[in-house]
Amino acid sequence: MMSKEKKVLRHSYIQQGTPSFKKANLALFAAAFITFANLYSTQPIMPLFTKEYDVSPTMASLSLSLTTLSLSFGLLLFGSLSEAWGRKNIMSFCVIITSLLTVAIAFSPTFEFLLVSRVIQGFAFAGIPSIAMAYLGEEIEGNSVGVAMGLYISGNTVGGLAGRVIMGTMSDLFSWQTGMVFLGAVSLLAGLYFIWALPPSRHFEPQPLNLKSLFGSLVSHVKNPVLVSLFLIAFFLMGSFVTIFNYLGFKLADPPYNLSMTIIGWLFLVYLVGTFSSAWFGKLADRYGRSRFIIWGTLLMMAGVALTVPVHLVFKILGIIIFTFGFFGAHSVASGSVSSRATHDIAQASSLYLFAYYMGSSIGGSAGGIFWSRYGWIGVVSFTAVFLIISMILAIKVRTEKPS
Repeated sequence: MMSKEKKVLRHSYIQQGTPSFKKANLALFAAAFITFANLYSTQPIMPLFTKEYDVSPTMASLSLSLTTLSLSFGLLLFGSLSEAWGRKNIMSFCVIITSLLTVAIAFSPTFEFLLVSRVIQGFAFAGIPSIAMAYLGEEIEGNSVGVAMGLYISGNTVGGLAGRVIMGTMSDLFSWQTGMVFLGAVSLLAGLYFIWALPPSRHFEPQPLNLKSLFGSLVSHVKNPVLVSLFLIAFFLMGSFVTIFNYLGFKLADPPYNLSMTIIGWLFLVYLVGTFSSAWFGKLADRYGRSRFIIWGTLLMMAGVALTVPVHLVFKILGIIIFTFGFFGAHSVASGSVSSRATHDIAQASSLYLFAYYMGSSIGGSAGGIFWSRYGWIGVVSFTAVFLIISMILAIKVRTEKPS
């Protein structure tokens, strides 16, 4: 009798190869697309902001850094609220609000107004990523989590790519405002699909919204040395990644390259390698162990950064491809490791991981601007290399730590 009950319980989880697995992954892919297409929509057009609004590259980078900053704090709130209010309801609300805000940003009269709008939008973004990761951890059958997490992360890459390409191309053909309106409309359609397609939670157990209890559970996560190492890895990997891509556009818009916004936007096609590496690394990690693939991903990032130093454009593109491949592979494995290493309140643990991840984006992305302004591309590469060395040390520590 007990064996039969266990079998029924096991089959209530979403398993790879079933229609529910495909439906859930497509829905979360759409949510990831909405989040990251809109989040990174300003990155390729930062050089336009410096000219149109007469601001410095560091100030222009705030259109992304302030967004990820508000997103990081919002993650802590939404991750906790979802433990009481449920996963799908919050995600559904946020995908719609995010899409509408993108359209509204197109009509910003000043750069200051644009920044304020992006801060509000960043907070709305927060209701999607950590909850999506928790949903996967709760609803997907254990042996399929790595693949599902990899597919979700691949939605991040496609969304990030699409947002950059749309904005770069539209800015050259029409205006960045037109690009924002178009992106917002596409995102709204994807959001409606998400609401229709995502299966309801079957293993979520709501908890009373007790702030003292929630704070206590957050503190217990921070006391877990393996989780803390994973959070710090997220900070330094994302800080290095955003720094490279924030100032790549400035570098390629200057002599000797003089590339247009359209071409710079299309160079983000390298994100497609992240679509492959995130799913591939996730599958290998399920089979051979997670920590070693965080190390391998970081090593690939180091090799990629080194290849961007030569002046020839071919070396820079090859370096960016390898760098991107390594980043998304390492990130997909690290994020999946949080779900497996957390002993309770998975959404909160995921929120802390993503809090560190986006804090890395905010701090690293803007701090990198100081190195760009003072030392040029060599300064950006050196700053990134330090972050990657720290990530490698932390990844080795995770490998040697036993699960708590």
